[in-house]
Amino acid sequence: MKVQKGILPDNDRPVWVVLDDNYLPIEPIQKYLHYLDSVGRSPNTIQTYAHNLKLFWEFLQDSKLDWLEINLEQLSNFIHWLRSPNPGVLSIESQVSKRSEKTINHCLTTVCGFYEFHERIGTTEGVDAYRYQLQPGRKYKPFLHHISKGKEVKTRLLKIKEPKTFPGCLTPEQVNTLVEACNTLRDKFLIRLLYETGLRIGEALGLRHEDMVTGKTNEIHVVPRLDNVNYVRAKSGVERTVHVSKELMQWYSAYLIDDYPEDVDCDFVFVVIKAPGKGEIGKPLTYKTVDSLFRRLSRKTGIKVNPHLLRHTHATELIRAGWDMAHVQKRLGHADIQTTINNYVHLTNDDLGKEYRRYLQSQNKEQE
Repeated sequence: MKVQKGILPDNDRPVWVVLDDNYLPIEPIQKYLHYLDSVGRSPNTIQTYAHNLKLFWEFLQDSKLDWLEINLEQLSNFIHWLRSPNPGVLSIESQVSKRSEKTINHCLTTVCGFYEFHERIGTTEGVDAYRYQLQPGRKYKPFLHHISKGKEVKTRLLKIKEPKTFPGCLTPEQVNTLVEACNTLRDKFLIRLLYETGLRIGEALGLRHEDMVTGKTNEIHVVPRLDNVNYVRAKSGVERTVHVSKELMQWYSAYLIDDYPEDVDCDFVFVVIKAPGKGEIGKPLTYKTVDSLFRRLSRKTGIKVNPHLLRHTHATELIRAGWDMAHVQKRLGHADIQTTINNYVHLTNDDLGKEYRRYLQSQNKEQE
């Protein structure tokens, strides 16, 4: 059983196919993946869903279960199957789970969505994996909460508790170290851009020159596009403006003058500037190229870094500077302020100590 990538001849767009042991497409999975493609899910999301459903089909095969007749109890065994490092092997020693809680929850989300889709089109009666309950307690109450607070919401039964992990944040010195370790102005500018704007990597790789507004305003327009030839997507799907510093735009100008290839028919900001063959120069950067860049920087500097860590760092610095949470939400492009609060507030004990001392000063008190 494997996940196979294919290319549609009409528009050079990738498609993902899950093949069984006889190298034939698994029809129920393909119907769902085709649906996801039709509703505009990104190719990278569809690829992840394809791998998750491949795992589920392997579980069904190992457990000798029919996907049309599976029940909630049998589906819960999928959790144990994902956790088991060596299925079918008994050991007296404690074993470390093969997959993290976050990965397991993502697989469960995919499978529940798969069954919900087939229930809607009448293929199966589905799996009763949801319940309806009143909204649980939340830290943030949305506008008009008093109107909807008595309304039941749909929640998934199959979900395991994820440990709260602190992804960490970079210091300004570490960011400078990463910038200095870059070999090109393009890479230096990319690091500075992610750090100073909090853009998602897909948003950065999808930028066009027309989105970069220099001069008095110095702002970047994040525009969702579905036709990017490097298959990147702006996750939120909502256009927004991110104000930036004059210094960042100077980095952009230096990159255009010294690094950007001449005579290329491409309006993307981040493109290939060095390649073994001339045909690759000027093509938009891909996720794979950026992943290689960050792996190389991590090895070279000893700083474990990825593009999303720069986004977390930017958000944390805004919060430390006293930004209102609603402003941070809009700048990061979150649809729900609860996402900003839950995932991007990374304050340390030093931050709390400074705030408490500021509170004491405001109350004209001294810390004993």
